[in-house]
Amino acid sequence: MTRLVLGISAGLAGLLLSGTAFSADLPGKFPGVTIDVKLIGGQQYEKLYERIPEWEKATGAKVNILTKKNGFDIDKELKSDIASGSTNWCVGWNHSSFAPQYTSLYTDLSKLLPKEEIDAFVPSTIKAATIDGKLEMLPRAQFDVSALYYQKSLYENADNKTKFKAKYGYDLAPPDTWKEVTDQAEFFANPPNFYGTQFAGKEEAINGRFYEMVVAEGGEYLDKDGKPVFNSEAGIRALDWFVNLYKAKAVPAGTTNYLWDDLGQGFASGTVAINLDWPGWAGFFNDPKSSKVAGNVGVKVAPKGSAGVRTGWSGFHGFSVTENCANKDAAASLVWWLTNEDSQKLEAAAGPLPTRTAVWDWDLKQAENDPYKKEVLAAFQEEAKHAFAVPQTPEWIEISNAVYPELQAAILGDKTSKQALDEAAAKATQILQDAGKL
Repeated sequence: MTRLVLGISAGLAGLLLSGTAFSADLPGKFPGVTIDVKLIGGQQYEKLYERIPEWEKATGAKVNILTKKNGFDIDKELKSDIASGSTNWCVGWNHSSFAPQYTSLYTDLSKLLPKEEIDAFVPSTIKAATIDGKLEMLPRAQFDVSALYYQKSLYENADNKTKFKAKYGYDLAPPDTWKEVTDQAEFFANPPNFYGTQFAGKEEAINGRFYEMVVAEGGEYLDKDGKPVFNSEAGIRALDWFVNLYKAKAVPAGTTNYLWDDLGQGFASGTVAINLDWPGWAGFFNDPKSSKVAGNVGVKVAPKGSAGVRTGWSGFHGFSVTENCANKDAAASLVWWLTNEDSQKLEAAAGPLPTRTAVWDWDLKQAENDPYKKEVLAAFQEEAKHAFAVPQTPEWIEISNAVYPELQAAILGDKTSKQALDEAAAKATQILQDAGKL
């Protein structure tokens, strides 16, 4: 998945039909059927669900939403369902970083949908969604890799330019390295009213950010044998980035409890200068109805670490069908509906990156006369060149859950970075040993 968007502008390969359904039959007719679903919730995900009533009208089926939670909470619920055998609902959230845990839960969509529909997706996303030969999910228009959003007026202010140059010895410009982010975050910070930057500080969110910073510092999270090695000099430098910004009060005091919606609302409030975030927020940030920084947002590729490597932790969201679903054809139809061209255009119009080849072409066309959209797509297309997935082990989330409290302890000053990482690496090693991986 290192290059998830390679071939984005290439034409679709041969449209050969196979499988149990033909695209002409989609979405199909399922009168009297009710599909129970478990979805991810949150600002950037909700608009798509407005298309569900259209699917119900077209098919005669009904959708019953059992759960709508953030990804970390729904992950816990899915694991609980697997453990208790409560998996007779039909459609569920999935994500490329979480998918290796769910191979027993979800069925093979390649047996339920026509090949031409599967071939319409960017091939690398389908490859990443296929685990042990089973197509576990269809990607929605939520390809995720983070770029840097910033308030343009801060960089255009003559007084800021003069003072910054006098203090740091170089010109003030949107940062291209994480050292520059640190300098600028500290320069712009004026707590408690304004902060230089922010970060999600718990769950896989902080572990994923730490992981990509380790890579940017020239280190590895797991080595070639799958052993945790993030308690290295590169790992210490990566964690110190979070620690030092927190100590300098350049980030909000509550950042160790933040998740993605907190970051999005924080930058939109106008109280944060620089924000590393996902493409799904692009439209929200530039909409005057939701954002105080609308019209003042710049977007650029993520910065480089000391090793000259850009951060690029990436993945994508999708929908899956359970093995125990009583109406798999209807469930697959709903999954197709939520990821088809119309659905992907709906999501992509607000900023998220599509995963269907034709919708990429459409998205680029739409941006031709929209300078902000053009800037967003250019930034994320460049960032996609630097994208890399999390280590492909089913234990990734379990490791994250063990590691992130140690990262928090260092950020809050309860442990040194070395102490925290040594203890985190020991916990991660034990998890992998218990799983028979080491």
